[in-house]
Amino acid sequence: MSRQYFGTDGVRGRVGTSPIVPEFGLRLGHAAGKVLRQRGTTRPTVLIGKDTRVSGYMFEAALECGFAAAGCDVVLVGPLPTPGVAYLTRALRLDLGVVISASHNPYADNGIKFFSAAGSKLPDSWEEEVEAALPEAEGCVPSEQLGKARRLDDAAGRYIEFCKSTFPNHLTLKGLRLVVDCAHGAGYHIAPSVFHELGADVISIGVQPDGFNINKDVGATAPDALIRATRSNHADYGIALDGDADRLQLVDSSGRLFNGDELLYLLAMDRRPAGVVGTLMTNLAVEQAIRAQGMEFVRAAVGDRYVLEELLTRGWQLGGEGSGHLLMLDRHTTGDGIIAALQILELVVRTGKSLSNQLAAVRLYPQTLLNVKLPPGLDWRMHDGFARARSEAEKRINGRGRVLVRPSGTEPVLRIMVEHQEAHVGERTARELAESLSL
Repeated sequence: MSRQYFGTDGVRGRVGTSPIVPEFGLRLGHAAGKVLRQRGTTRPTVLIGKDTRVSGYMFEAALECGFAAAGCDVVLVGPLPTPGVAYLTRALRLDLGVVISASHNPYADNGIKFFSAAGSKLPDSWEEEVEAALPEAEGCVPSEQLGKARRLDDAAGRYIEFCKSTFPNHLTLKGLRLVVDCAHGAGYHIAPSVFHELGADVISIGVQPDGFNINKDVGATAPDALIRATRSNHADYGIALDGDADRLQLVDSSGRLFNGDELLYLLAMDRRPAGVVGTLMTNLAVEQAIRAQGMEFVRAAVGDRYVLEELLTRGWQLGGEGSGHLLMLDRHTTGDGIIAALQILELVVRTGKSLSNQLAAVRLYPQTLLNVKLPPGLDWRMHDGFARARSEAEKRINGRGRVLVRPSGTEPVLRIMVEHQEAHVGERTARELAESLSL
């Protein structure tokens, strides 16, 4: 069964445009609650958290109403990072976690995603079951079965302590000056406290959410603000989170930016696991460097949920994406920007070596990414000119890079990525592939 509403990370879109409207939120809560009860939970309890978007108030109320009408109790935690919702759902032995967030998107977007009782993202099959229940998600259970709602006032403090517990007790961040950029998002009242309480001197930016400024010119998707602040404050490192604090970007004192691929490599070199999971977009240089050290490396589809599925299938613990989603399943059940930053800082403190020194052996291949709009009715898989251009491109690269072609799941766009040791070769090859589609 194909999914109409759920994408790679829940339901997401522009507020006010279907399905990101309050009436759908109510129906979605009702349908999810109905599925929980059909699966045998007689009185399910659901935790709902959100980021700092102004529309979060509206969707929080809509979901609360839907779940209560389906006979589920609700625990409201207010603004909390996505991984914080996952943690508290598991720690409090609840039946479902719900996050209202559009992650790194601007404030006018929003979304809804779910976590299982174990604190992990739910499989496609569960989402399909919820979608199947949507047409009948109306009305309510008898009054004696209606759900109740309460607020968990110490949610932030509980999650702060959990994050700190992932950092070794015998180590400290004393002596480190850190800039922490929270993107005016869900981590604004969490992340600075975590690093400060572990001993760091913290300069905070992106910690004044007003409902409209989430991710605006700050955070993991706009690292220039972090680079400037790290340099001007003479900080040792800068840490940037996105709006729901599940991804990480990091810079050093010189302003050098380390992306998720590089951080994944550093963690792999330190931990030496049996295997590491990346994605189709993971830089080839990182894959080669990890394999050269005797570790397996596999690629999952783009999206941290698919990295997680691959890790669970193989029984591995370490994976991630270049965007900064890093998963360490011995620390948390899902990607967590704060915890990922703590693991990198632990490496720095324990070894006494800078990140740039530890990355000296790896030089990322330049990547050229083009989004090619496809004319209506054009099937790129059957396009003879594109097939010839792709064959020629792969011969030209010949082991010194790679070509990746994948259609967008949300728009009529073909994503063409060419990776090569020499930037100009990758740029020319990507351009020729794009141009072949118009011939």
